[in-house]
Amino acid sequence: MGSISKPHVVVIPSPVQGHIKTMLKFAKLLHYKGLRVTFVNTEFNHKRLLRSRGADALDDLPGFHFRTIPDGLPPSDLDATQDIPSLCDAMNKNFLAPFKDLLLKLKNTVSENNPPITCIVADPIAPFSIKAGEEVGLPVVMYATINACGYMGIKQLYALREKGFAPIRDLSDLRNGYLETKVDWAPGMKDVRLKDFPFIQTIDPDDVVFNFIMGAAETSIKARAIALHTFDALEPEVLDGLSTIFPRVYSIGPLQLLLNQIEDNGLKSIGYNLWKEDRACLQWLDTKEPKSVVYVNFGSITVMTADQLVEFAMGLANSKISFLWIIRPDLVTGESAVLPAEFAETENRSFITSWCPQEEVLNHPAVGGFLTHSGWGSTIESLCAGVPMVCWPFFADQAMNCRYSCNEWGVGMEIDNNVKREEVEMLVKELIEGGEGEKMREKAMEWKRLAEEAAGPKGTSSINLDKFIHEIISSNN
Repeated sequence: MGSISKPHVVVIPSPVQGHIKTMLKFAKLLHYKGLRVTFVNTEFNHKRLLRSRGADALDDLPGFHFRTIPDGLPPSDLDATQDIPSLCDAMNKNFLAPFKDLLLKLKNTVSENNPPITCIVADPIAPFSIKAGEEVGLPVVMYATINACGYMGIKQLYALREKGFAPIRDLSDLRNGYLETKVDWAPGMKDVRLKDFPFIQTIDPDDVVFNFIMGAAETSIKARAIALHTFDALEPEVLDGLSTIFPRVYSIGPLQLLLNQIEDNGLKSIGYNLWKEDRACLQWLDTKEPKSVVYVNFGSITVMTADQLVEFAMGLANSKISFLWIIRPDLVTGESAVLPAEFAETENRSFITSWCPQEEVLNHPAVGGFLTHSGWGSTIESLCAGVPMVCWPFFADQAMNCRYSCNEWGVGMEIDNNVKREEVEMLVKELIEGGEGEKMREKAMEWKRLAEEAAGPKGTSSINLDKFIHEIISSNN
């Protein structure tokens, strides 16, 4: 079909690493299926991608264009994730006008290279997209970069507030067992506790992040359809629960496995990382025995204290297990990461760097386990690689992902929030050498097989992708 008649989607992620990476992957799939894509980043993240990937990394490709909007925030360190409360506040106050202007500009300059917009494909954590769509007269569908249990978690924040459970009443509730309270009304969820829900561990009823995320979840009901980065076999009950809330729910994942099915469509050059990747770690892994290395990465947002860093470092050192550890420049709150002197003895069995090609690392034969913050991107990549996890959730949906990894999917062991070197040592050894680690590895391999099945040509996620594209194309009628 002539490019003027090709469906044209404007894709907008929430402006943080994990969301951008997942939305870019989804946008590549839509492009492969014949849609034209305009992908919108903030100017800040656009600069970061150019810096990490090279000056021509975001040049327009046939049918795939990058555009930017300002975030209205003061300049900040290009090597660090922006302050999350400030970012939430900015999305509420600063994003609507420039995004609307961009949509109007695209609408008013229709050409061979810029066909009429069919639909906005938005991250639910970019809720201004709904209002922009309403005001400009464009339908909105959503792709959630998190899974079904994570999404149900944020969708329940309103009910938790109405029932008086959140925000918590007193800081003593963080320690007195209150957070163990069972929550039994969330559709399709079982054995979840207050502590598994995101952003509730605040006593401030005006907490910016809690209110922003709760509002985003409520706003997302207005989308014509919602798809989630998961697959049917992994979360059938919660997906059923979500379909009692949203009119149309689709599971489309794991995205990397779906992308692996397609031949190169000229978009291979588009990378996802806001930090420069150190590929030397792959050669280092080549020198290690199969399943002998623990990979340690706490994602793009998690921060820890200097003391917590020392506990992790000494736990890894005392385990005598080989490890690859990603220490971002901004990992330690307010200071640079300083490792204890006695950590030096690990140099023959450790590799430390600031960022890496994570999926290649997880799929490397030498990697036998993953010490993770339980972000959903990392969790699903670990499942796809058949790698079991030790989980140290930090915020957002990570506690829920950890709960499901450990209790429902049988692929994880949780580490106490108040991290101690003895526990790190014990769990890392168990993960790589123990019987429990072996059982979890078998379970992870089973999920890997089911994930590959879902993403296969006749799998549920492939079928759902086609249905979702049909929703997009027919959304204007």
